[in-house]
Amino acid sequence: MPKVKTHSASKKRFRLTGTGKLVRRHGMKSHLLEHKSSKRKRGFRKLNDVSPADTKGIKRLLGLR
Repeated sequence: MPKVKTHSASKKRFRLTGTGKLVRRHGMKSHLLEHKSSKRKRGFRKLNDVSPADTKGIKRLLGLR
């Protein structure tokens, strides 16, 4: 059996927490920020949980399953 390679794009975008949950960054934070409120932009800083429907596939890309 060959080794399973980690998906490079996924390892840059997702992180596993200590409790085993997957987290991701928010979208909408890269450009066109002038008209977005400061409150909204601050909210983008926080990490967001990955939905349970996507977790299995992403863990597989990261070589965790």
